[in-house]
Amino acid sequence: MAKKESFTNYSIEEIDRFVKQKREELRGLLFSVAGSKNQNVKQAAQVRREVARALTERSARRA
Repeated sequence: MAKKESFTNYSIEEIDRFVKQKREELRGLLFSVAGSKNQNVKQAAQVRREVARALTERSARRA
């Protein structure tokens, strides 16, 4: 299992960049699942959780 990403040292712009990158990765994963090319079926859920963690940190800082 991969180590969880810590966003405490990231700026808001870096978090936004991370979210954008992970959403693109998730999009690619979902399309590869449709084409049956994905070997790790849990990877999409892991990427979704990473995006949620980043968005939670971003909203906590803005509040």
